[in-house]
Formats: sequence, C-alpha cells, structure tokens
Amino acid sequence: MDQSEKKLFLIYNPHAGKEHIKGRLYEIVQVLADAGYELTVYPTKGYQDATERIVNLPDGYDMVVCSGGDGTLDEVVTGMMRRENKIPIGYIPAGTCNDFARSLKIPNQMGKAAEIAAYGENFSFDVGSFNENNFIYIAAFGIFTDVSYSTKQEVKNTLGQMAYVLEGMKRLYNVKSYYLRVTSEEMTFEGDFLFGMVTNSKSVGGFKSIIGKNVIFDDGVYEITFIRRPSNPMELQEILAALLIKEIDTKYMYSFRSSRIVVESVEPVPWTLDGEFGGEHKRVVISNNPRAVEIRVTKQEEQSIVVL
Repeated sequence: MDQSEKKLFLIYNPHAGKEHIKGRLYEIVQVLADAGYELTVYPTKGYQDATERIVNLPDGYDMVVCSGGDGTLDEVVTGMMRRENKIPIGYIPAGTCNDFARSLKIPNQMGKAAEIAAYGENFSFDVGSFNENNFIYIAAFGIFTDVSYSTKQEVKNTLGQMAYVLEGMKRLYNVKSYYLRVTSEEMTFEGDFLFGMVTNSKSVGGFKSIIGKNVIFDDGVYEITFIRRPSNPMELQEILAALLIKEIDTKYMYSFRSSRIVVESVEPVPWTLDGEFGGEHKRVVISNNPRAVEIRVTKQEEQSIVVL
C-alpha cells in the first residue's frame, strides 16, 4: 500500500487532564498527516463513547490513535478487544497521571507522543479480563482506589497528582475492609482485606515502584498484592511505612504473580478498573490475555519491555 493511502482514526477526549489537547490538536494532526496518514478526527462525547466508536469502526483503517487519560485508553482498548479485526493503537497521553504511558515510556509531550504513534513500532501487550469487562494496567479495590473516580475533574485539573493524595488521606479516617477468599494456581487465602490490586504497570496513581521490580508487559502474568486489615492504628502505620519504602510486609500483605485469580466475597465489593468505577461484585474472575493488543512505542524499546 502506498504511504499516502494509509488511514488513521484519531479519537480524543477534549476534557481529559487540564484540557491541554485543545491547544495542541493542530500540532498532533500535522505530525500524523506529515507521516502520510489520511485522518478522521473524532472528539468523544461521554462515558463509553470511545468503546462504541472503536467497536463499530469500519474496516480499512490502519491505526487508531487516542488522546486522553488512562480511562480513554481503557475504553479504546476495550473496544479493540471486541473487534474481530484488531489494529494497532497509538497513544498520546493527556490525562492527570498517565500511568500506562509512563510505564511504556511514552512522553507527556503531545508532539513527541504523536511522533511515536506515527513512526514507532508495534508492541503487543497483555490485556486483562475482569468478568465481562477489560482493563489495561490495574484492577483494584479498597482504600485509595476510588480516589481517581470520586475526585472531581475540576479538582484534578487544578491540583494534578496532589488531588489524589489529598483525597486519599481522607480515607484513613474511615477505612472499610472486605472479607475475601482469593483463589489462584499459585496460592489460596482468605481474610479481612482493606486493599487489593492486580496490576501490569510500573506506577499507580502517579507513584512509581510500589508494584515491584521487573514488570514485563507481555509475559502473560500480573503482579498481585492484597493487604490485610490492621487490628490497631500501629499496624496501619506499619503497613503505610512499608508502602512508603516500597517493601512487602509479609505479616500484612500477600504479593505474588499469577495469570488468573478468583476473588469471592460475602458483600459486594466496589472495584476500579484503570481509575474508573468498575462496579460492585461478589465474585470476580480476573485473567490475563497475553499480547492481545498492539500499541506504538519508540523503536529504541526492546520487543519485551521490562521496567527496572
């Protein structure tokens, strides 16, 4: 196919982050057009709009480029997972934290990210299944996990990452826990837990290195952490101290890798998927779909991206 015949669908969230994309859209379009793409540009209209657009995108496009926060990328990837004919995704981060972009070393500078989308190489990464839904880099419940979707967009725009921290600190005074049974091939355990996360990312909420080292995005397994409910304030302080120094405290935490886990509870547990509300569930099956979707990364990256 001739270079000029390539077709690209650019979908962006005009309200993501501090709405910077509104002033950078021309630059992004210019970079992609200069790369020889015929562009269709579409601003999202609301929740799940990106998913519907990608599911129903006509065949014939060579790439989808999305710009927005992690939630926008999540919707695009979810739509791609539901397509029979999957095509590569370019990502231009425009959100508040941009955890997944940071993990893949996609820069926050929109022009540079657009160049990676236009000229980079495709990297196949793992996509998670959460019952009937999908997620990219985190499925979590408990303390702090509702911060990103309960914090108003205006506050996020004003304070950035600090908004998550300030909102999260309020939760320490009213910590709720859930009695769970967790089953996997690697281990089975149960107890009262105040936090749990299944991740494929270097950072969560903008904070780096709380997941563990040697995160590989195409190895078919997730990094999993569950934190027990402390019985007194001193134990809570021990848990927070362990998180701050990025160490696992085996007295209160389970940390392991797995490709599939089942989490069961007596009462419905509210989950977050990639920073967006994922519903309340008594039973969830979380599994890894290895190398399910392609995303554009810099040509300097190794085929198997490892975060040290």
